[in-house]
Amino acid sequence: MLTPLRRLTAILIAALPLMAARPAQAQTESILHTFNGFNGGGPTEGLTPDGEGNFYGVTVWGGSFAAGNVYKLSQSGSGVWNETVLYIFTGGADGCNPDSKLVFDAEGNLYGTANSGGAYGRGVVFELSPEATAATGWKEKVLHSFVGGSDGSNPYGNLIFDGAGNLYGTVDDWLHPRFQAVFELSPSAGEWTERVIYYTKLNGAGLTMDRAGNIYGAGLKEVFKLSRDDDDHWDATVIHTFKGAGDGNQPCGTPIFDKAGNLYGTTYAGGANNLGTVYKLTRAGHGEWKERILYSFQGGSDDGSNPVAGIVFDGSGNIYGSTTTGGSIWGGGQGTIFELAPSDRGQYEERVLWSFDGTDGSSPDGVVILDNAGNIYGTAIGGSLGAGVVFQITP
Repeated sequence: MLTPLRRLTAILIAALPLMAARPAQAQTESILHTFNGFNGGGPTEGLTPDGEGNFYGVTVWGGSFAAGNVYKLSQSGSGVWNETVLYIFTGGADGCNPDSKLVFDAEGNLYGTANSGGAYGRGVVFELSPEATAATGWKEKVLHSFVGGSDGSNPYGNLIFDGAGNLYGTVDDWLHPRFQAVFELSPSAGEWTERVIYYTKLNGAGLTMDRAGNIYGAGLKEVFKLSRDDDDHWDATVIHTFKGAGDGNQPCGTPIFDKAGNLYGTTYAGGANNLGTVYKLTRAGHGEWKERILYSFQGGSDDGSNPVAGIVFDGSGNIYGSTTTGGSIWGGGQGTIFELAPSDRGQYEERVLWSFDGTDGSSPDGVVILDNAGNIYGTAIGGSLGAGVVFQITP
């Protein structure tokens, strides 16, 4: 399973030496922040904006206890970005190795998961709340410590809220090796109750929800839909099964809907070159969905390969995302940021916006975000100090 923690071991390798001065790219990159291990290391899952120009994220390791941090990046009047560490995990009951994109609730509290630690050493779901009396201004509360039995262990990936304030995420299935599970956390009188609502062979992909409250995710070879029935049970439907050869394989990125209700995602492998794809699923009536491969990555010096994060749209319907490998030979093939634009012929044309070279980041594995000016922001696990960076790509 391609969770960020398991990718990290393979990614944190010394950067390949540059062969010569790298050629100019049409876009420019700025490093907003470089992690050094003490202030965090291994930023995963990307950034969460607060609507006021600040970004929030997690590092899977580093910090005072080498157990990871939650951080905030804010821009000063001079344009410099400053990091504030909001919480330092101790690796004990509070959690260890945070491994999810953060999500806000309506009151401004942050929620995420830690892959290990907790009361039973199997990971936690946590809440960070602004509090003036806390040393950093934020206080952590563990909402659930996974036991490792029927409730699963080692959560990963993003959390999502429904309209009733329930949280949903993904977790390893400790009782059934090679299987994972989707869990639900429900609040009541200040306490949270957990239950597993679906088992499958997941592959590190996150969850998304449609307007009707149905949950969508991706397993090792399929995209599934979960619908709540009148008895408060969740019914599962597989809406697409990947075939591998010529099709996608190993979906990893969190699926995302467009305005028309079509579902998009990425696969780590499969496609024409077995180097990953961007796919689209369209409702075909009678509960059926039709798949279309929008792009098969080619790898090599002119293209990326092996995406593990999902995609985002701009206002014109162009698609943006990242690959963990591939890109210019001058950078040693250490990942790319790409754009897919629909053409007049109904096809999608790909453009590599940036190829990482190791010093400016490597192996980006979180979902990128766009601002209104078209700037692209994200995180990369590698960088000049080997602990990761936050970057901006300017068109």
